[in-house]
Amino acid sequence: MMSSTKDDQIVEVIRRYVSLLATGSTDDLLELFAEDATVEDPVGSDVRAGRNEIREFFSTLQQLERQTELVLLRVAGNEAAFSFTITFKVGDTPMRLQPIDTMTFDRDGKITSVRSYFAPADLAEV
Repeated sequence: MMSSTKDDQIVEVIRRYVSLLATGSTDDLLELFAEDATVEDPVGSDVRAGRNEIREFFSTLQQLERQTELVLLRVAGNEAAFSFTITFKVGDTPMRLQPIDTMTFDRDGKITSVRSYFAPADLAEV
């Protein structure tokens, strides 16, 4: 079955999201989100709702030297699940995390929710 234009749009948003986690500004990331979006990262933590709370969350990345790589991506309807690797330094120590994220999207292709699955034990020194 051929992928639809909607699937292609979601794939592009996720590719851009993963890329921007490494090299983008907080404002660039926020452009991908609907105004009333939510982020639960990691699952079980406080849900950040709306662009102001999401901006505060992602702004913490700006001070880190980081790299990302999309590993696996699946789209079904207006939802997607994907795994990616993010490598960053804590002090002089390189660390790696490979979360599994789920996202939902509105009809305009904006992210309406992100849930990131990982535990502290999944964070490893490189």
